[in-house]
Amino acid sequence: MTNTIPTTDLRTLAADIVSRAQRAGASDAEVTIREGDEFSTTVRMGQVETLKESGSRGMGIRVLVAGANGYRTASTTTSDFSEEGIAHLVNGAIALARVTSEDPFAGLAAPEEFGQLEGDLALYHDDVYSLSGADRIEYARRAEAAALAADTRITNSDGGSFDAATGRRVFANSRGFSGEYRASSCSIAVSPIALGQNGEMQRDYWYTYARSLAKLDSPESVGAEAARRTLRRLDARRVKTQQVPLVFAPEVARSLIGAIFDAASGDSIYRGASFFTGLLGQQVAAPTITVIDDSTIPGGFGTSPFDGEGLPSRRTVIVENGVLANYLLNTYTARKLGMKSTGNAARGLAGNPGTGAGNLFLQPGTQSPEGILRGVPSGLYVTSLMGQGVNMVTGDYSRGAAGLWIENGELTYPVQEITIAGNLKEMFRNITAIGNDLVFRGSVASPTLRIDGMTVAGE
Repeated sequence: MTNTIPTTDLRTLAADIVSRAQRAGASDAEVTIREGDEFSTTVRMGQVETLKESGSRGMGIRVLVAGANGYRTASTTTSDFSEEGIAHLVNGAIALARVTSEDPFAGLAAPEEFGQLEGDLALYHDDVYSLSGADRIEYARRAEAAALAADTRITNSDGGSFDAATGRRVFANSRGFSGEYRASSCSIAVSPIALGQNGEMQRDYWYTYARSLAKLDSPESVGAEAARRTLRRLDARRVKTQQVPLVFAPEVARSLIGAIFDAASGDSIYRGASFFTGLLGQQVAAPTITVIDDSTIPGGFGTSPFDGEGLPSRRTVIVENGVLANYLLNTYTARKLGMKSTGNAARGLAGNPGTGAGNLFLQPGTQSPEGILRGVPSGLYVTSLMGQGVNMVTGDYSRGAAGLWIENGELTYPVQEITIAGNLKEMFRNITAIGNDLVFRGSVASPTLRIDGMTVAGE
């Protein structure tokens, strides 16, 4: 390859490719460039099982060619940053666009809509790569060792891991927008295996995930928590089919908040494929429920200065006091619905923008998790979910589950091989308690939730 581009000039390169596309016949164009590196190691029973270190670089272009009834659009990607590679990228996209159908709703946002958040959003920290390779492996080994040492019933392990990554994203379009940002992350995880009285094996896991090495929990605390979660699953029983209150632990409750995002996504709304279709401004959940999507939180896992189209990131209240306040939209879905983008465009290198969440969360309540449990005479504390039995059109919900049985406000024994079922439309209205334990361990977070009226299907 010849004429490869230095890393420092990627923003200039993106703007140059946009100009090339316009000279080649594009009415509008946008270019995304991403580069990054990753480190990953897994230690199993004290021995290094996997060790990976990699770097990647790629770019994508989306071109729009105006016609009588809208725009024809197409996109291409490449990892070849040579002059020849770039020419092939641009010419290929133009050729594809000319054979696609016109879409009256396609097109970039108006120039005045573009922009980005200023200042340091605390997304990038140099220290994620401050450890030597040997020390990174030792982090994974320490986490696993702590889990194995916690109890004699923990006899095996699926491994302990340490991961680190940094990345850079550059974006430019033909309407004057140009932006870039860097991000970093690192994590420790461990998954121990325990042996019960009847010879049955159980496994669980725990992890810590942060933008900065300094903000990770210690490997020993991760191992100890993973062990505690694994041991509490031992000698599980099934229960009879019954309708009881369910208390969702935060790590599973967040999937319900994710379902609210899916239901409020403009893609689902304009297709009529959501149980929230047509309900804007109406009560869709209990009055205590407020769900927020916020891409502006410093250091957040879903934070960025601009969205996938170059619109400034923002905070959007989806559900406010139980009322559906906003759909989540990119430029295309907003036009389809006769509305304005909420800055929720998300994209990879190729294709049209989709809809993505920032930092999505349920506003916490005032009750402690222990207080919520004390209020349940008989029910299930759900700690894990299996399967994908959620129908976003009807709201029907049915998933395999495991957890701990609640009796007289106390956790008594583990439960497995059950299914929990309900309908999301009723489930959101039947949230009767919200915990004060909101912690972000990813870009979607929820405190502990109690939901009444669901069915536990067992024996």
